[in-house]
Amino acid sequence: MNQNATAAEQTTPDCYHCGSQVPAGAPWTITLDDQAHPLCCPGCEAVAHAIVNGGLESYYRFRTELPERPDDRQKIKAETWAVFDDPGLQREFVHPEGENGLVRATLAVDGITCAACAWLIEHRLNALDGVSASAVNLSHHRVRVAWDPARLKLSRILAEMAAIGYGAQPYEPDAAQQRLQFEERMTVRRLIIAAVGMMQVMMFSIPIYMTSPGEISEDFYALFHWLSFALATPVVFFSAMPFFRNAVRDLRTRVLGMDVPVSIAIGGAYLASGYAVITDTGEVYFDSVAMFTFFLLFGRYVEARARRRSGHTGNAMAGALPLSATRLTVECEERILPASELATGDRILIKPGHGVPADGVIEEGESSLDESMLTGEYLPVTRRVGDSVVGGSQNIESPLIVRVTHAGKQARVAGIVDLTDRAFASRPRLAQMAARMSHLFVLRLLLVTTCVSIAWWFIDPSRVLWVTLSVLVVTCPCALALATPTALTAGHGQLRRRGVLITRADAIESLSQVDRVIFDKTGTLTSGEMQLRETRPTGDLSIDRARVIAAAIEAHSEHPIARAFRPWRQATVQASERTSHTGQGVEGSIAGRLWRLGRPEFAAPQQNLALPEAGQWLLLTEEGEPRAWFALHDRVREDAAATVSALQARGVAVELLSGDNVGAVESLAQALGIDAWRAAASPEEKLSHIRQCQERGEKVAMIGDGINDVPVLAGADVSIAMNGATDLARTSADAVLLSPRLMRIVETIEIANATRRIMRQNMIWSVCYNFSALPLAAIGIVPPWVAALGMSASSLVVVGNALRLSRYRTAPPPAPVNSARLVNA
Repeated sequence: MNQNATAAEQTTPDCYHCGSQVPAGAPWTITLDDQAHPLCCPGCEAVAHAIVNGGLESYYRFRTELPERPDDRQKIKAETWAVFDDPGLQREFVHPEGENGLVRATLAVDGITCAACAWLIEHRLNALDGVSASAVNLSHHRVRVAWDPARLKLSRILAEMAAIGYGAQPYEPDAAQQRLQFEERMTVRRLIIAAVGMMQVMMFSIPIYMTSPGEISEDFYALFHWLSFALATPVVFFSAMPFFRNAVRDLRTRVLGMDVPVSIAIGGAYLASGYAVITDTGEVYFDSVAMFTFFLLFGRYVEARARRRSGHTGNAMAGALPLSATRLTVECEERILPASELATGDRILIKPGHGVPADGVIEEGESSLDESMLTGEYLPVTRRVGDSVVGGSQNIESPLIVRVTHAGKQARVAGIVDLTDRAFASRPRLAQMAARMSHLFVLRLLLVTTCVSIAWWFIDPSRVLWVTLSVLVVTCPCALALATPTALTAGHGQLRRRGVLITRADAIESLSQVDRVIFDKTGTLTSGEMQLRETRPTGDLSIDRARVIAAAIEAHSEHPIARAFRPWRQATVQASERTSHTGQGVEGSIAGRLWRLGRPEFAAPQQNLALPEAGQWLLLTEEGEPRAWFALHDRVREDAAATVSALQARGVAVELLSGDNVGAVESLAQALGIDAWRAAASPEEKLSHIRQCQERGEKVAMIGDGINDVPVLAGADVSIAMNGATDLARTSADAVLLSPRLMRIVETIEIANATRRIMRQNMIWSVCYNFSALPLAAIGIVPPWVAALGMSASSLVVVGNALRLSRYRTAPPPAPVNSARLVNA
């Protein structure tokens, strides 16, 4: 029977539309050329019939790749298309097209796989009444469409594209993206002009090189030289313009960059060759000018493309929030509106398959959310009533009603973009050193080139120019200037994909030198989800009353302990004059009485009270008199033991430094295998301890999450804030974990080591190349075009070495400590 089942599975047909396996007995088919073809689902059936009924069946005959399977929830998403007809929203991405009333927009399209997809989209859109033109960009998966808004709505265009299996949404690049796109287009044009000019100039130069004197008449020599002059002119004045522009900028700022010798070489060769053609004296080097201009441009183009692919994802993060949202009115009626119009306090409905348009708290419902865009974790997480949701995540299973807490620029996504921009706005010390080396190298290169020119003037004046050009080009410090930026860019991209956000430029270099990692306890090694385990009144105060008073004092606090008392908050009991004492506790006034909650020495300073038993206990006092003890419990993170073991296996010392009581800290340290620990430490004592470690010559990394950790995070050599850290802690840290997994810390240190190693490799390679190429060019055995090729190749070697970080794999973690001890803790 198993053999029959296996044979049946093997003979199961594939879906004619998407290639997926068709379930046994599936009723969905499409008839094409008088033949019925099986389909796997209603989505494929709807799309296939839309294509065939629209007269576009040629798509199936000429496609070279199978499309993605259509979304089964396409009809659910269709109701959101109407929001794109909102005039206020359209102002952001719909623009006038000419003076005949037409408008245009660029749409980002999902599911494009081959040229047949582009043909299908264009024919489907062009068939609509009101569309004047449409064009698909296969490289970037976008379509540019122009239409008459009086005859056709944008929502209809989006619906038609969805009907044939291509989900789309408006795409409007920001100013930075537009600038990058313009620069990329201009680079391609310059590259084309340089390539055409190089080929044509070489065509006229080959007869001169390949013939003996006298075989070609002087008239043909002059003709070939003038033609080469004409073809090299646009190469110099258009293709090489960025080199001249950057050289002028460097000279004005008195910081010599790599474009200075390049500009001197190109400009000098062009002017000397032009003078030779006009005066009919000397040699011409138009072929060398065109050739190394092309090689330089090609190398920089490849380098720029590689950096963009491995660069930070700020623009992608900025576009992570969906454009539309479903807001619930007071009468619970649904209203679709642009997400930019949401405000704090709005109640929004998030249906399955839709994105979360803002940060908020779940009021109704339970569902799984995909937060991989932010955290790098591919597994969905379950969120329930009272849990926070982050804008940019995707709802998977069930509808949710969320109360908005932060929208638009106040959302966490916007904060992440700001932190990323801050990191890329500055350069680490190693990059600054490379920039200084590049400046000094160019200065010395110009001096050496002058000496070489003078020497060759006496040796062989006819070879002075091309030897000088070769020295200038072959030793151009392009590779040295790219050594650190390319590695840093690739390292940042690799960390970002793993859910680690670098916020300061020196973080990667500092992480690669870490000798000691110091963990905070609550919210770091533990989940920070404090739970009230036991309440012990010490007087007439009832258990419920003690909890209500503690909740009132802890109101509006972001500390994990405060969250343990939230279920007992009552609107009728409010505390005034609330004050938080870092590392000690909180106090407030209720009905004219001073209440304190915290460590015993803080809550009852006049009494020497001992804890009821081992564990984490807080004391509630009224005017200094004990009223109740609270026992709290915090769950240890699942990968805490593995993280500690992995760090220790890599020779990094691990320490636990906490403000909690001795019993709680000691039990956790023993469970995780941490020998060095310190309890009941105030922020001042924590900072002093870190200073002592640094005085011993250790590089210290601090991991924390709370406001009380801010001074310590700032004092460490490098600091990492947890994913649930306070806003102040995140902005004070050098790196932020977007994922709750502690093993990301180990991976971060490994990637930082790899990044620093590649930076040093790149610098060593670039310095060795320049010092080995200089004497070869100086003695005259390297022609200018070979010099240009060698310089470009050295730059590409640096870029290729840096891109190895994009495929970096971290070592597997070692076996954790005794799991039984961890469970007992």
